[in-house]
Amino acid sequence: MYFRQIIGIALNKVIFMKVIAIKRNKVVKITIVMMITLIIFSVSRSFAMQHYYKVDFSTGIVTASTLNVRSGPGTVFKVIATVKKNEYIRVFAGVGDWYIVQVEGDYIGAVSKQYVRAIYPNSSNNTTQNNSGNTNQNTGQTSSTLNTNEKEVFDLINQQRINNGLSVLKIDNEVQRVARIKAQDMVDNNYFSHNSPTYGSPFDMLKSFKISYRSAGENIAGNSSNSGAVNAWMNSSGHRANILNSSFNYTGIGVVSSPKYGKIYVQMFIGK
Repeated sequence: MYFRQIIGIALNKVIFMKVIAIKRNKVVKITIVMMITLIIFSVSRSFAMQHYYKVDFSTGIVTASTLNVRSGPGTVFKVIATVKKNEYIRVFAGVGDWYIVQVEGDYIGAVSKQYVRAIYPNSSNNTTQNNSGNTNQNTGQTSSTLNTNEKEVFDLINQQRINNGLSVLKIDNEVQRVARIKAQDMVDNNYFSHNSPTYGSPFDMLKSFKISYRSAGENIAGNSSNSGAVNAWMNSSGHRANILNSSFNYTGIGVVSSPKYGKIYVQMFIGK
């Protein structure tokens, strides 16, 4: 009898402990559900869809020594690329205090807008400010024959000249036509060289199109973006020398789609 009582007490304790365990498990489960709900609510509030807005420029220049390009508009997003000071980036739109951009290497991401200075290649007054704060004419004499890509390259080149205290280049319509013909020739004949199998050297080509000049030069590039082509030129001593040559005062720029490079760029310079 006494032994049965002991066993009964023991079983009651086990049952009581099981009941406590079940209650504890329910409490834990409820607590976990509440925590997940709070996290989802917090995340949904933190990462709620933000509205994009248009910007009145398509190209910006980086002002920070190094600028992080992130996978989304905020510091919580991972860094996918970096750009250096004075590099150009293509700007598509704004999201809060961030710009959605394309950078060299065809990375698409977001950068803090406080470290990007706008360049206005499509503005009506065609002006920009240099580092000293003075307003300068940015486009010189333009031509209605310039397409969007050519116009952007033209403005980027002139911005480089302004930054270095030089006068802007002007478009010569005949040189413009020759530069575009040369770019198309490079695509059609699948070559990348200053010497054309069709027209010879840039100087031969200018003369064959009856363009007179005192001095002349040519830059060529294969790139997927306009800013990338200009950055590549500015990082090459020979191409940079042409862009910043004070004896050149007229130019023509041809940009043609290329299945190999994305785009082929030809910029011809002359001094009159």
